[in-house]
Amino acid sequence: MTEPLLVIRDLHVAPVADRELEILQGIDLTVDAGEVHAIMGPNGSGKTTLAYALMGHPAYVITSGEVRFKGMDLLALSADKRARAGLFLAFQYPAAVPGLSVASFLRTMLNARRQGLEKDPDVDPSDPTRGGISMGDFRRLVREKMQLLKMDEAVASRYVNDGFSGGEKKRLEMLQMAILQPEMAILDETDSGLDIDALRIVAEGVNAQLRPEMGVLLITHYQRLLNYIKPDVVHVLARGRIIATGGRELALRLEDEGYAGVLREAGYEVDASDSALDARAPEPVEVGA
Repeated sequence: MTEPLLVIRDLHVAPVADRELEILQGIDLTVDAGEVHAIMGPNGSGKTTLAYALMGHPAYVITSGEVRFKGMDLLALSADKRARAGLFLAFQYPAAVPGLSVASFLRTMLNARRQGLEKDPDVDPSDPTRGGISMGDFRRLVREKMQLLKMDEAVASRYVNDGFSGGEKKRLEMLQMAILQPEMAILDETDSGLDIDALRIVAEGVNAQLRPEMGVLLITHYQRLLNYIKPDVVHVLARGRIIATGGRELALRLEDEGYAGVLREAGYEVDASDSALDARAPEPVEVGA
């Protein structure tokens, strides 16, 4: 039997600044290749903490538990090795990097990924003369992926996320994913801050990249993203644990009822932050794709 792509067992995570404060208190999750798993939950439930912990963010510490990715002990790898092994994280709030062009960033990123886990001393991803993809092949690849995502090719000459709209930032995240071709993509609230048109374009970009060999963890606060990207499984993360798992009907229930019902069923007390409005998308706050 083939081992699942991603296996998380009893994962406990705390911030480095306060190791006694466990944000995740025992996460169990299995994702097979070709599956899309949506993780929903109220604000402060630990969704982004899970994404950052899987990627190896230095602000978080794994206090106990196990994570296996493609049969490897993921937690034994540094953040860069996790990325080179095929794990990808799209940020909720992508950072701007003035002075670094998108083209240079993408080419260096791709060359580093192609090196695999063990670096070749004869290849320098930042040096166009020392190995890696040729400039001609790289330009063709970027042009192809930009067309897929309906991006202006002029973006390649701009600085990374510098002066980008919310939609442009999220599409650049999708462009990175398209070029890297990861085996496991973690999309952290990709819908955050997008108007309906930008959300649709970004979702179409994700759908165009789904492959039988890739798994997806789709983290979202609102059900609306799932109108465009259809999940195979929906999980509710609350109080540091996955308290419910189901199909798309679970996400629709959350939109109608909020998180209060599933919290009560899991044995938790409910407060005002778990009201029925929690799973409904607010009015769009940003225009621009």
